Amino acid sequence: MKPLHHRLPTFMASNPRLAFFALGATAASGFGQTFFVSIFGADIRHAFDLSHTAYGSLYSAATLCSAFLLLRFGALVDTWTLPRITALAVFILAGGCVLIGFAPGVLILGLGFICIRFGGQGMISHVGMTTAARYFPAHRGRAVALAAMGFPLAEAVLPAAAAFLVVWSSWRLPWLAGAVFLCLLVLPALAFLARNAPQPQELVGKNPAGSKSGPDRSRFNRREVLRDPGFYLILPATLFTPFAVTALFFHQTAFAAERGWSLEMLGAGFSFYALCHFGALFAAGPLVDRLGAGKALPLALLPIISGLLILASVPGSTVLYIYLGLVGTTQGLAATAAGTIWAERYGVLHLGAIRSMNQSIMVVATSISPILLGYFLDRDVTIAALALSLAVLAGLASLSARMGAVIER
Repeated sequence: MKPLHHRLPTFMASNPRLAFFALGATAASGFGQTFFVSIFGADIRHAFDLSHTAYGSLYSAATLCSAFLLLRFGALVDTWTLPRITALAVFILAGGCVLIGFAPGVLILGLGFICIRFGGQGMISHVGMTTAARYFPAHRGRAVALAAMGFPLAEAVLPAAAAFLVVWSSWRLPWLAGAVFLCLLVLPALAFLARNAPQPQELVGKNPAGSKSGPDRSRFNRREVLRDPGFYLILPATLFTPFAVTALFFHQTAFAAERGWSLEMLGAGFSFYALCHFGALFAAGPLVDRLGAGKALPLALLPIISGLLILASVPGSTVLYIYLGLVGTTQGLAATAAGTIWAERYGVLHLGAIRSMNQSIMVVATSISPILLGYFLDRDVTIAALALSLAVLAGLASLSARMGAVIER
């Protein structure tokens, strides 16, 4: 019988521990993601007597705080050992779960939100995606795609588990159980997988066989990246998908009301979206490895452009499934290409600092997009007009990324 590492896909066989680490880290971030928090929205508002506006404002403020914290501390991934930065992120995330689970008032609840958003959505997912992009240069696209699968995996498991515990006890129990799970199971597992991981300085200059990036001679830091015109041309394409998807999904019931989609149709549509998202991740890795992230990122936006144009121009109920399926396809393709492009362009020495900068801008963008789309909906702008406008923005972002990719650093 062949050893385990001989039965794994080629890209994983070179370092299976770090491949599984990246997947596990992104999955663990689910405790700080909106899809998990949303399960408790009504219970938390009732417990603390919060209006929809007050609750949303508290959560948005915590999300913005996490963005600035990530910008400040995200570069630790470049200087601390992988087990050490992982422990910090998990303890912050678990601490946030404890604060929310025991919160006596709104102030402690807000601090808990900051911790789960920074430790979960921010730091631990940042560590997982950076690890995938940093340690697998010969098959970077496949490694990043595997890490990105942690997000739909968490989406499939954590909300269902939380809902079960809420029915069995109260809304506080899943948060406390999550803290125990993170400290007793997740942290030891990730620490074991991350042990003996090389420091970033040890990777610079290596050029494994099959690498599409060429010799890793670049050692760009944040300051040098900010002087690169190509960065500003590529950035919109890395931001567009989370910006648009957050806004579209946040206001999906308004779309359903105008188009006559039932809740049952929405549920089926989101299941199809998740299926396309997961399936696209399998195709995204080989695509990015073959073409390079610079060419793959502009192409990744083509499905969502098509979906938005179809939403804008085609009536009827079937369009819901086509539109959401195409959005899910872009979600998988763009996550992989965007997660790979900075390592491909700027090297791995300061990758944590560069990725955290992009990630922080993304968090700010996703906190603004629901407000922006809501503003236009309140002024009776039609769904067709909004979808068409977003499609145009996506097209411009795609063209901009293509231009940025060919600009020399």
